Amino acid sequence: MRIGVPSEIKIHEYRVGLVPAGVRELTGAGHEVLIQAGAGLGIGFPDALYQAVGARIVPSAAEVFAGADLVVKVKEPQPAECTMLRRGQVLFTYLHLAPDPNQARALMKSGATAIAYETVVRNGGLPLLTPMSEVAGRMSVQVGATCLQKANGGCGVLLGGVPGVLPAKVVILGGGVAGTHAAQMAVGMHADVTVVDRSLERLRQLSEQFGSSLRTAYSTTATIERLVAAADLVIGAVLIAGAAAPKLVTRAMLANMQPGSVLVDIAIDQGGCFETSKATTHAEPTFVVDGVVHYCVANMPGAVARTSTFALTNATLPYVRQLADLGWEEALRRDAGFAAGLNVYAGAITHAAVAGSLGLPLAPAPIRAG
Repeated sequence: MRIGVPSEIKIHEYRVGLVPAGVRELTGAGHEVLIQAGAGLGIGFPDALYQAVGARIVPSAAEVFAGADLVVKVKEPQPAECTMLRRGQVLFTYLHLAPDPNQARALMKSGATAIAYETVVRNGGLPLLTPMSEVAGRMSVQVGATCLQKANGGCGVLLGGVPGVLPAKVVILGGGVAGTHAAQMAVGMHADVTVVDRSLERLRQLSEQFGSSLRTAYSTTATIERLVAAADLVIGAVLIAGAAAPKLVTRAMLANMQPGSVLVDIAIDQGGCFETSKATTHAEPTFVVDGVVHYCVANMPGAVARTSTFALTNATLPYVRQLADLGWEEALRRDAGFAAGLNVYAGAITHAAVAGSLGLPLAPAPIRAG
């Protein structure tokens, strides 16, 4: 199979769909790999490293898309990229279609087969979303602490405090992968940390993991209102696989928050879990509503692109191999969890949560996993 890796074109996105070690695995298995010139430069991989393991360097994204049977990316295709997709071609990347009807329509129009990293399932988890959730969870505390600095619009609170001065209050909405990693960082920085979740089982696990260094709270509207009003930093880390994120913090709640407090929305790729959220970029990461600083960067892990690329491609490479070795239909037929990644096929939406969020008809999957 011919596999294409274009350069990412989202603002300040330096990750790449394959690293040279992955290319070596694919070319060693008899596949051809096309890499757009400069695709790996942002993380320290010049074209020569890709050429040394058998990749062919092509000068433009158009040539990658035109020549590839399978396109492997990191972020969702931008409008210009969607126009280069074609019927019968397979796209394997993050899509996050639920809050993005324009992208969904463009993919449907292209006729391409689109498989989303974020809805692939294995053993009840999301193996291709997990690495970036880990990165985003850890980063959320890092960027939140920076936003709390007075020069950045924050209230001037040090996350961990100092002897004689209370630490910042951190509230994490969601105790999944991202929320747990956020808790690890916030606890490690000696903040006053509370995790909110609607799963009692998960709250028990977190309590056992962190002991008295972490508070847990069952998620109700009243609980969220109370905790958010007293918080210096609120991290939104909720996830419903494939679907739009629920709006847990309303505009009205902001009126009770302290001026200069900070909201970090990890769920922004799925539409965000704060009512006032809107996607931002690394070039302009924050905005202020009612005196509250919002950080809503849609490709947060892109800020630490080298770490993120290795973490992501470690997880995606086995799936790329399956697609290349078996063809997408056979690969998905053999693995029901992989089949759950299919979002778009032959101009229609094939994932129930995505279709429901977009208000579009759900088409049956063209393969039956077994």
